[in-house]
Amino acid sequence: MAVWDQEFRDVCARLDGLFYRTDSRAHARHYLRGLIAPLERKNGWTIAEYSGDPEPKALQRLLNLSPWDADAARNLVRDYAMKHFADPRGVLIADPTGFAKKGPKSAGVQRQYSGTLGRIDNCQIGVFLAYANTAGDRVLIDRELYLPEESWCADPGRRAEAHVPEKVTFATRPKQVEGMIARAVAAGVPFAWFAADEEFGQNPGLRSYLETKGIAYAMAAPKNTDIATGGISSAADLATLVKHVVSRLRPHDWSRRSCGIGAKGFRVYDWAMVDAGNGHQYVFRRNISDGEIAYFHCYNPHGEPMTELVRVIGARWPIEECFEAAKNEAGLDNYQVRLYHAWYRHVTLSMLAMAFLAVMRHHAKKEQHHQWAQQTP
Repeated sequence: MAVWDQEFRDVCARLDGLFYRTDSRAHARHYLRGLIAPLERKNGWTIAEYSGDPEPKALQRLLNLSPWDADAARNLVRDYAMKHFADPRGVLIADPTGFAKKGPKSAGVQRQYSGTLGRIDNCQIGVFLAYANTAGDRVLIDRELYLPEESWCADPGRRAEAHVPEKVTFATRPKQVEGMIARAVAAGVPFAWFAADEEFGQNPGLRSYLETKGIAYAMAAPKNTDIATGGISSAADLATLVKHVVSRLRPHDWSRRSCGIGAKGFRVYDWAMVDAGNGHQYVFRRNISDGEIAYFHCYNPHGEPMTELVRVIGARWPIEECFEAAKNEAGLDNYQVRLYHAWYRHVTLSMLAMAFLAVMRHHAKKEQHHQWAQQTP
């Protein structure tokens, strides 16, 4: 408990520098403490009650009105995470997640598909960048709120009501990811790979950006990807579509490997690879139980071995685990704010709370290992 308290004080000391007023610093500490508290729901009312306040006005003011910079807080989260988890073999992972909402007032909300919710629903979509190191630590380090083009970016009335800044223009989710990667690179975040799902893997602009910057990647690809060009083709009989290439693989082209440990143990699949030239490779993952095939487009300019490609592809799962932990343990989706900047403030404080919890788990693992080493003859 002493280690926990000291670490929390150190995090709060970092956070204090974002605020001009003493009362705002105190409210930020209360909010952060509430986000890591064992509360079933973590919103203004429950956190205020946990902090001993009769109403949530002070915490609502912290998110909606107080003058502080959520982007500076984002940088604080990233730097705090790198202090504990930096790894030159780390992986940056991008993924969107949905936040179900009622009504039309919350910034960016509309009826849209959310993979998180598994359906089209009235929701906001947040795009996140996670960091995973080879020791198994993972944390969210950046975020963007997706604003649909027609229903939000092109609607001055809705923008004004939700306080969307004039400088904010429409950006696709791959473009938002591009900006987050650029920030990580500029901040000196050490990493060796970028990983993402099919939404990003099929985007030529993002792939081109990564290749131009010399950033290796492993991203899921649609089955109608043309290996010859890397683009999406509608020609069902094209010999170079990944779905046809995989059918020509022979039994000895496959090898059984684990791509990490999940909730049910090691994730073991059959794997095969086809070289497409110029540093590009396509990796095929076959489910042992049902034979389902998944496809991955890899840019591997340094010629890393198959073992490394499998590791990186498996590293995409940690961002899903980050979302689950952040929502269950740090109140990521429990907010009750509508304004654009308030979304960023809540989400960033939740990311900081999650980073703190990740550091505590890291300390606990080190202590457990130390105790085990002392007991081993």
